[in-house]
Amino acid sequence: MDNKRQNSRHSEQDELIDVNLVKVKHRIVVFSGKGGVGKTTISVNLAFALKNLGNKTAILDADITGPNVPKMLGIKEKTPVSKGRIQPHLYEGIKVVSTASLISETQPVIWRGPRRSKLLMQFMQDVEWGNLDYLIVDLPPGTGDEVITVVENIKPDLAVVVTTPQEVALLDSARAINMAKRMHIPRIALIENMSGLICPECHTLIDLFGMGGGKRQALDHDISFIGSLPMDIGTRVLADEGIPIILACPEKPICRIFKHLARKVTIILNTPSDLYQEEFEVLEDHESHD
Repeated sequence: MDNKRQNSRHSEQDELIDVNLVKVKHRIVVFSGKGGVGKTTISVNLAFALKNLGNKTAILDADITGPNVPKMLGIKEKTPVSKGRIQPHLYEGIKVVSTASLISETQPVIWRGPRRSKLLMQFMQDVEWGNLDYLIVDLPPGTGDEVITVVENIKPDLAVVVTTPQEVALLDSARAINMAKRMHIPRIALIENMSGLICPECHTLIDLFGMGGGKRQALDHDISFIGSLPMDIGTRVLADEGIPIILACPEKPICRIFKHLARKVTIILNTPSDLYQEEFEVLEDHESHD
């Protein structure tokens, strides 16, 4: 009897989430096998790059115990609630929901897995997301409870795995790729972050951690490789100030890369799988002559 009630409750929650997200065209989850690879920086700037292509975009910060999206956007206000519905913050045209807007800035979230998963369920079924072209979900690092909860319930059509070129990071990102496959996410792509450092003085690219590991991993796992991002000091400084670099300095080389990544994401999601590799090649050839 208890199992029947539990299954009925889960079925009801699934239905509520499906109804709440019915106007969201594409759902993207951003994975990382480990922390510290720049997943949130990529999630935020990719969201704005997609918006700049004319799309309605939102970010769900699903890292319950380490929510950093509001910090990177300078959002300090508490999340508004109206008629029992959570209202996203609106920052420069992008909707944002995060645990950080529900608690004080330095308050630790000392919750066990079930309670964290319960809050994520609330974010999926009780937030007024409205009409969206892209909902980007910034997942916590690893392959734990929260990741499973989000993927099972939000039903993403694309997983973006973020890695750095180091072997230890590639080992962890391989786990994230395999998890995405086992959870039947239909399309998986990889971004190599921290692929060299742009010198702030001479603007040359310095090889700090190696390069090319992400592209090799994508080939080995038969997934899409959508590009490499170098380390950029300006990106870090502006993130600390609560400003996405793509808004502050849209013509910087790093921002052109973010725009390139956004176009690749749209190709993956809007082109039949047997054709989008050809579209990638056309896009690469075009941009190599810019």
